[in-house]
Amino acid sequence: MATTTSNTAGPAEEGPKSSNMRSLSRAMEVFAELQRAERPQRLSDLARNCGMSLPTTLRILRVLQDFGMVSQTDKSYRIGPAVLPAARSFLENDPLVVAARPILQQVASQTGLTASLYSRLGFERILVARVDGEAPLRYDLPLGKRLPLTLGAAGKILLATASDDELQQVVTAAVASGQEDADLTAKDLRGRLPEPGTDYAYSADERATGVLSVAMAIQNRTGRPTESISLTSPVEAASEATLKAGVPELRRAAGRLSELLEGSVY
Repeated sequence: MATTTSNTAGPAEEGPKSSNMRSLSRAMEVFAELQRAERPQRLSDLARNCGMSLPTTLRILRVLQDFGMVSQTDKSYRIGPAVLPAARSFLENDPLVVAARPILQQVASQTGLTASLYSRLGFERILVARVDGEAPLRYDLPLGKRLPLTLGAAGKILLATASDDELQQVVTAAVASGQEDADLTAKDLRGRLPEPGTDYAYSADERATGVLSVAMAIQNRTGRPTESISLTSPVEAASEATLKAGVPELRRAAGRLSELLEGSVY
């Protein structure tokens, strides 16, 4: 009897848990959409972009507002102030970010180029640390900015060993988020990636006009890198040859950071 009761109760008990996880997943989708947005978003736009009904989206936004994760002005929604303590905690306590700062400083000093550390987040990448080079970049790229994996050396190098199925998923996500045109194919993306056997990626005028970049993946014990380190410069201050001349230094920096990932910290 005890066994029968347990088996009967199991699915019923899993129902609320499954529903709660689905609700949490939807809330994270709405939150991520607000992070990508360049300006405050209306309820109807958020609902459409997330593929949810207006009532569901509104309920999610109200919960996120209660926790300070979302703020509202008139009929528009934006990221709220509660993200700042979370960001501060990450930047001060993440072991890779903390260890990367002096390494990025050294690379920037030796090459004169801007050194950056990126971390993969799903089908996107975010800037988690940066040290400016001698020539300032033409654009402001704040920490935490969501960027595509499909454009820029730091994104492409993270896809260098990806399967065709994964590339298709990346393309689908990039198109859905408006980061790529609808006619992009997985074959097109494969053509942007480094040639087999090349351990770095190079880009020119891809994500930002007038910007050159070279990047290398930071290897980890899983064999699927989720971080990359890059050197970047405005085109008037460097050339392709200048960027590629920094690859050996970039390779040494990536190796040092890889050692950290292989250690007990991770």
